[in-house]
Amino acid sequence: MVLVRWNPWQELNTLQRQFDRLFEEPFASNSVVNGNIAKVPAAEISETEDAIHLKLEVPGMEAKDLDVQVTEAAVYISGDRKSETKQEENGKTRSEFYYGKFQRVIPLPARIQNTNVTAEYKDGILNLTLPKTAAEKNKVVKVNLEG
Repeated sequence: MVLVRWNPWQELNTLQRQFDRLFEEPFASNSVVNGNIAKVPAAEISETEDAIHLKLEVPGMEAKDLDVQVTEAAVYISGDRKSETKQEENGKTRSEFYYGKFQRVIPLPARIQNTNVTAEYKDGILNLTLPKTAAEKNKVVKVNLEG
């Protein structure tokens, strides 16, 4: 049997590193794909009378690395991220690499014409304009107030 000296400071250092990692990016979305944690792109959706506008944040990626599929009811986006950061200060270098696949399904609030979707990708932001179907544009619901 081997005796090992207990060092409480080592355990505190480990706990401190875990807390630091937890709070590095507190609002970033994550997804587990094939056992790996992957950053999922943040999305913003807005709706007008004629269309749904979807904005996705995919920084550091090229358009060829993204796969976007649109159905009448949802948008499917997947990609392969390759990220590298390098910081040098006071003669020390900190380098981080991140590689991973992600996928996200965004359900749409209304039916769209998926054959007329327009997309623009610039500076890491993907903007999709999803025109609504004619039936969705003219959808009016009558509410019966008689009780």
